[in-house]
Amino acid sequence: MTKVGFFKRLKTLNFQQKKLFAIALCQRMLPNYQLFAEVSEFGNAAVLDTLLQLLWQSLYDPKLKLNIEAQLAKLEENTPEPSDFDMYGVYPALDAVVALSSFLGALQSKIEDDITNISKLSSSTVANYVEELLDEEFANEDALEDAIFAHPVMQQERELQMSLLEIVEDNPELDADFVKALRKEIVMDGVSNIGISVLPE
Repeated sequence: MTKVGFFKRLKTLNFQQKKLFAIALCQRMLPNYQLFAEVSEFGNAAVLDTLLQLLWQSLYDPKLKLNIEAQLAKLEENTPEPSDFDMYGVYPALDAVVALSSFLGALQSKIEDDITNISKLSSSTVANYVEELLDEEFANEDALEDAIFAHPVMQQERELQMSLLEIVEDNPELDADFVKALRKEIVMDGVSNIGISVLPE
């Protein structure tokens, strides 16, 4: 996400808008964990799913109180250790947990930059995935970066984040109907930032 002005615009959002933007990105990363959990038989994807539902609700329901410590402990229990698994899918699954943990940590510390950094984490997941797809040698790091940046999956990620930013910018007051509609759209789409789709059971 190196488009000129993108992060400047992201940082000018109000705190609620920043939270919405980050939660939407975390929601898109969920299928990466769901597929990994299904294939590896590690972890409980419902823990992440339930937390995401609570986070969406917290945007429009001021009475909802999150026990952040308890939620972080649940995420810790469901965090995969890459060295324990002989499959690439552990990395995007780990990123999905890290994104949610980072979000909760940012709520605790009230450090807004930690919330906007979830944009970079999502893009990083995509970059690593694209690098895994590219089975060719590159002369140097710059050539590799150019190839990653030009890849359709990375282009889609950039376009989606830009589109999401524009939607959030246009809605400074987050009412329940708007938040629910955006959540429904992302959940119904069901495709992750690296193109993983998990059909509901």
